[in-house]
Amino acid sequence: MKNNRREFIKIAGMAGAGIVVGPGRSQAEIQKKQLHKQSFNMHGYAAPKMDRVRIGLIGVGSRGSGTLNRFASIENVDIMALCDILPGNVEKALKTIEGYGHNPDTYTDGEEAYKALCDRNDIDLIYIATPWKFHAPIAVYAMERDKHVYTELPVGISLEECWQVVETSERTKKHCFMGCGSCHDGMAASVLNMARDGFFGDLIHGEGNYIHDRVNGPDRWDRDENNWFGYRPWRLKENVGRNGNLYPQHGLGPVAQMMDLNYGDQMEYLVSFSSDDFTMGPKMKELAEKDPYFEPYEGLKFRGNMNTTLIRTFRGRTIMLQHDISSPRPGSRFQLISGSKGIYEARPPRIAISEDYMEESEFKALVEKYTPKMTRTFQEKVSQAGGIKGSRSYERVTASDWRLIDCLRNGLPLEMDVYDAALWTAVTPLSEQSVAQQGKTLKVPDFTSGAWKTNKRGMDISLKEGGNTNLV
Repeated sequence: MKNNRREFIKIAGMAGAGIVVGPGRSQAEIQKKQLHKQSFNMHGYAAPKMDRVRIGLIGVGSRGSGTLNRFASIENVDIMALCDILPGNVEKALKTIEGYGHNPDTYTDGEEAYKALCDRNDIDLIYIATPWKFHAPIAVYAMERDKHVYTELPVGISLEECWQVVETSERTKKHCFMGCGSCHDGMAASVLNMARDGFFGDLIHGEGNYIHDRVNGPDRWDRDENNWFGYRPWRLKENVGRNGNLYPQHGLGPVAQMMDLNYGDQMEYLVSFSSDDFTMGPKMKELAEKDPYFEPYEGLKFRGNMNTTLIRTFRGRTIMLQHDISSPRPGSRFQLISGSKGIYEARPPRIAISEDYMEESEFKALVEKYTPKMTRTFQEKVSQAGGIKGSRSYERVTASDWRLIDCLRNGLPLEMDVYDAALWTAVTPLSEQSVAQQGKTLKVPDFTSGAWKTNKRGMDISLKEGGNTNLV
């Protein structure tokens, strides 16, 4: 009786949850031919400056509520509206900004409630913190309503969606910024400064990961607001029927900026392959024995635990990206940059010239020397505001958040533009296609339409302009 009941729940649950079993969507995606002609180059584009930035947030659950706390911590920001399909999320989010002086309107009437928010004339920037499948549709709708966009990773889930956001941004001249805090991280910014100064010589190779242990440990699966998968079942479903590098941006972003991808170099092709799944399937079986909620997931095909994607650029550099959130391993993001004169490794942080690693004192002195003005200015703003508030990482305002608002207020080009968002996101569907074809080599689309050959370098770590936005 129990087995029959489990099978019935599994079939009904898969249909109701929208879980696709069988070939992943990556196998059905067809890479768009390079027919796109750039209508306007958004790289280096500076939108008219604004004294205050009026924000509408779409998706204010666990991560979205933290985002709300972050932006409420930046001066000259007005939180105008909040949107979520769950009214309870909005109620909790409002409590996080009590005392900041914001009184946002709320929208909770179904999956298309975001449209009414985007239709308003008193909002400058739309922040998207929804499940992944809504990112591109909301971004496109918002830009077409004369709004700039800040989206959580990724900017879309297919190559077609990457093209859609690029084309819409160019046509509307509205920014589409995909947040990637790893790029503004203090150490990554210092290493970027070293790379630009030629400290490592000609760059040869870079490595980045998204490795976290998100499966082992009972707290990961308790279905309350303090865990990861159980509270956000949409994220669990993204691991079903797909096989590739599902979240490359945090590891790729810093390496891409050090290698000047989209402005001086560009990805040419990649290959990708995955291990089998040794943990997710067994975990679902274990959980289903205790909790009927997980019975629809028992017996499904989950992505391979470890994905490795290798990329070659037009200038002959190589990049290795890895993704694994279901094995017992310490966390890792930006990992390594190697050049003709030396190498930096992130874990543990160290630099080698030839075969010898620097002494700790020499390493610290070098980091101090190369800490860029952008990082120092942000640290000063944090100190003046009395420190960073928020208990979780995504609740604490970052240099990336601060600099985005600072650029908008000062009418400056954004440090990561729509081409970065599209390129870094495209690795996912391409990796899925490559894995499905036993490691087939695939060309990477050029979302800049050749402009990368003449684009000037982005990411103003020297803070030549701006830097006058304060924190609360």
